[in-house]
Amino acid sequence: MVSTPAYDPPAAAPSPDAAPTERATTARHTGTIVAACLAVCLAQIGLVLPAAINGVMQRTLQTSGGELTWISDAFLVPAAVLALTFGVVGDLYGRKKLVVCAALLSAVGYLVSATSDSAAQLITGQAISGIGAAALFPASLSMVIAGTPTPAARAKGLASWTTALSLGALIAPLMSGGIVEHASFQWAFGVTGVLAVITAAAAWLLATESSAPEGRSLDWPGQITIALAMLTLLYGIIQGPSDGWGSAPVVACFVAFVVFLAAFVTVENRSASPMLRLELFRIPAFAASAAMAVIGMFGFLGGAYDLSIRLGVIQHQSPFQTAVPFLVVQGITPFIWPLLVRLLHRVGPGPMLVTGFVSLAVAQLWLRAVPIHESGLIPLLGPLVLNGVGFGLVVAALTAAAVNVVPPTLTGMASATTSLVRDLGQTLGPAVVGAVALGLASSQLTGSLADLGLTPEEHGIASAVLHEGGPIALHTADLGPLSAKLAPYTTDALAHGYNNGLILTAVACVAAAAIAAVFVGFRPGGTRPAGAEGSTA
Repeated sequence: MVSTPAYDPPAAAPSPDAAPTERATTARHTGTIVAACLAVCLAQIGLVLPAAINGVMQRTLQTSGGELTWISDAFLVPAAVLALTFGVVGDLYGRKKLVVCAALLSAVGYLVSATSDSAAQLITGQAISGIGAAALFPASLSMVIAGTPTPAARAKGLASWTTALSLGALIAPLMSGGIVEHASFQWAFGVTGVLAVITAAAAWLLATESSAPEGRSLDWPGQITIALAMLTLLYGIIQGPSDGWGSAPVVACFVAFVVFLAAFVTVENRSASPMLRLELFRIPAFAASAAMAVIGMFGFLGGAYDLSIRLGVIQHQSPFQTAVPFLVVQGITPFIWPLLVRLLHRVGPGPMLVTGFVSLAVAQLWLRAVPIHESGLIPLLGPLVLNGVGFGLVVAALTAAAVNVVPPTLTGMASATTSLVRDLGQTLGPAVVGAVALGLASSQLTGSLADLGLTPEEHGIASAVLHEGGPIALHTADLGPLSAKLAPYTTDALAHGYNNGLILTAVACVAAAAIAAVFVGFRPGGTRPAGAEGSTA
């Protein structure tokens, strides 16, 4: 439409193309939100997927306790240590392209898992899918922020993204448990792979491309050193019970962890564009918030892993029965989310964190008090609900506690750093709890096998299985009449080990609550150190 000097159109006269253009813009924004929600839902499904089917996977593949821990942690490790780097990749090269590629990579990982006939192949598939999830989490969130130009639209978009994440946590145990009731566990990964392909197609067709390359660069030295540090630490923790804590490979892993961690600190201090701004940790309250995130999330996910072993491995419950308790825990947060938002504004993150972590600690100890032979939902309902409420309070307040104590110019980095350390805590949960529980159970069984009245042949078979596969393998192996003789003792040993794991997770949650009380405080909005408005010193 062209105007001439002789005629100035009235300001109120609308352009005939305005309405279609506005509708097209709204459609593009809506498509971007839908694609981002599908992406984060897929990533969260992958994270929660193994919980309900740990027992079936262990029995089908006859995995050792260490291998079973790796099946979960193979997904969690890349999802934790690669998220910040993929956030930069999306800013540099485009979030839409990253989501499409990440969803397709996840599909490849799920295909590897769906065709697995060994623990090694399943762990490999989980690692590939975890790399995809590491990109999907930050890229989908950046898509929402870039695709919502107004505060109101952004609020709705972020609410939709958070809801989709919670929905993924709800869908995963229900889907995997329901599928494995009627088919092999591989089908659960196959169906998730189909969802990954659908997510890639939706992002390609619906999402609008966005990027923000200005001032962004990749910190490969930092990424490589922190990844190697985490892998060596986890390998040492997970393999310690089976290989021996004093064995050369385990000791070498712990030494390598210290070396790589020191290298990471050195690299980040010298980098012009570090993945992790270490000066943030000079703010005492922020350092405390990071410690709280690691310790508290270790306690939560370590307890969840402990519960999955109790239900699926020790009690041999069906996948769907195993899924129901996790539905209770995960279903609490979206149900009480409006209340959590109001609490965050009215009372601040401090009281929420203290209450949340104490609730988690009480839930872990309550679960420990439930006898191992109790397999119904009703005896577990109290600790499950308390666990869900505690988790909701912590998730709602954790990032706010960190952001409130740093200068406004560093809130983005503070939020990303909190996500990183929170994910690291979740990664350590299954590893440490599994190591402690299996070590205690193995020691108890080693000492008691000689007193069970077994024949020399039976004792030799039981000892060989225990040595090669650990207490979980001995508990689930089909050894004929010998299995019936061993069952009470393996059940008691595993219950003893994993109940002590719950003491460890409860102590971690109490420690996180104490950190929150001392450093975050009880004032509305948390605390902000003097001078934080302009300096990190």
